[in-house]
Amino acid sequence: MVRLTSELIDDSKQYINAVNDRELNLRGCKIPAIENLGGTRNQFDTIDFTDNDIRKLDNLPTLSRLRSLLFHNNRIQQIQPTIGNALPGLTMLILTNNNICELGDLEPLASLPKLEYLSLIGNPVVHKPQYRLFVIFKMPQVRVLDFKRVRLAERTAAKSMFKGSRGKALRKEVVKKSRLIEADEPQPVQTATLPPEDALRIKEAIASAKSLREVEQLQQMLQSGHIPGKSAAGNGAAPTGDDEAEMETEH
Repeated sequence: MVRLTSELIDDSKQYINAVNDRELNLRGCKIPAIENLGGTRNQFDTIDFTDNDIRKLDNLPTLSRLRSLLFHNNRIQQIQPTIGNALPGLTMLILTNNNICELGDLEPLASLPKLEYLSLIGNPVVHKPQYRLFVIFKMPQVRVLDFKRVRLAERTAAKSMFKGSRGKALRKEVVKKSRLIEADEPQPVQTATLPPEDALRIKEAIASAKSLREVEQLQQMLQSGHIPGKSAAGNGAAPTGDDEAEMETEH
């Protein structure tokens, strides 16, 4: 593990990136925690923390210039409640492949007034049934979620689901927060009980697989919450043809 010190910040790559932002590259340093970011002296538009070992998105000083934060492939479980005060100008937050588990863990992001681009792909929370509509409801400023543009129909559906007394009751029911697991504490193995018919479908699909590639494809389907041979209707809404699978990079 490498501590994030002022010396590491000064020694790391600093450059003007492809979108003309001043960027600090802290990729792959095995950083376990955010600290000493005051050492950046608020001089960067983008900070890249990809491929580190960070568990908490916290301990953030006020960085009014910062517009983009990249946290691909970390272990983030918890987000600083006052993140909006610390990063008032943040427009892009990429949290792909982290360990955010509950809808309540996302609530601090609603305090980011200028957040427009958000990716949570690869976090357990994306498999929650109300995930996308909840994020759209709580963060109306977000325009692109998980590389798909937020549609007007989705905003309408989100308000219908979560607004009013019935919506408040639903939020109380589904919005939970995770207990943070410390670095030296083993993570519990989560198990799920499948209905007998789904278990049978899985066994039949595995038995009929004729190659390693087919087995790997089955594994990917199961990880994404899909049961072989079962209609996708129970696994969330299918994407529409007009969804844009792209993250805009202009600011």
